[in-house]
Amino acid sequence: MGEKTDVWQGTLALMVLKTLQTMGPLHGYGIARRIEQTSGNLLSLNYGTLYPALLKLEQEGSIASEWGTSDNNRKAKFYKLTRAGRKQLENEARDWEQAAAIVARFLSPAGEQA
Repeated sequence: MGEKTDVWQGTLALMVLKTLQTMGPLHGYGIARRIEQTSGNLLSLNYGTLYPALLKLEQEGSIASEWGTSDNNRKAKFYKLTRAGRKQLENEARDWEQAAAIVARFLSPAGEQA
């Protein structure tokens, strides 16, 4: 397996929102581990990047947080998806699918473009 790469710019919010949609409420460490796991451990998530992103998503109303107790009996802030976050996830997923399709056109042989 190759070296881990950093999360691509502009994708972290999408990954956080999708993780919360799939897994339900999670604390920051759990979100980070799940993103890395989902990537097949190819992505490296820097906590200095994750927590500001969580704060921004919370300020925008896409996620909400509340204090709870983690599996190892420690106090932790748990994040959950809001209604606005579900809408943002739909929009961002659609935008990334469109962007991927556009880039794929450039990477395919010229004769295969639709």
